[in-house]
Parts: sequence; C-alpha cells; structure tokens
Amino acid sequence: MRIDLTSIFVDDQREALAFYTEVLGFVLHHDIPLGEAAWLTVISPEGGAELLLEPADHPAVGPYREALVRDGIPLAQFAVDDLVAEHARLIERGVVFTLPPTDVGTALIAVFDDTCGNLIQLVQTTAA
Repeated sequence: MRIDLTSIFVDDQREALAFYTEVLGFVLHHDIPLGEAAWLTVISPEGGAELLLEPADHPAVGPYREALVRDGIPLAQFAVDDLVAEHARLIERGVVFTLPPTDVGTALIAVFDDTCGNLIQLVQTTAA
C-alpha cells in the first residue's frame, strides 16, 4: 500500500496552481474541468504522490482551516533535503514564513503561508 494522492483545500484553484507551480516549483499533472472547478493536481519534479488542489467551498472547510491557522497547525508537510537552502529560495520568491527553520531534535522544520488559506510545514529529517 502507498499514498498516491493527497489533497489540500484552496480558496482559488487557479491562484493555487500559480503559487504551487511558479513559486514552489511543483509541476501540473492533471487539469480536468468539472463544471466550475477542476480535478487539478500537481506533483513534485522528483516524483511521489499527487497533490490535489481541492476547492474550499464546503461549509466545513472554512472553520476547520481557520482553526488550524489560528493555532499555527500546518495542513500539510513537504519533505526537503536542505531546509536552510529551501527557506532562502522561498524567501527570495516572496514566501512568508510563520516559523523560520527550527531544530526540533530529529528534524529541522519551518512553516509558511501558502497564500491559499493554509499553513504548510517543510521538514528535513536529521540524525537522531
């Protein structure tokens, strides 16, 4: 068994696609129209699971995401090989971090605002 697809809720699919591809560096994988929305996924150029940019229009999504952001809880986590370098690259691209690179013992973590209504955590595992 493996994870093939996961999703995050986004306020605007097209704005999210621009952020996730042009700023973060993901690659468009599927863009299938479904009425007003689309089955819109991106993938890492390095491979792995697809990320579905899911419309956030369900009534439960707003309160859920607002609570997570208010409490500083990331909706998703992305692995990186060099957190310090990735943090610097994203800062240059205008990404706003709510938590700078922080050593938590077995990992370095940082958290940024994805401009789409979510906090995203970056993690680099380190030796225990």
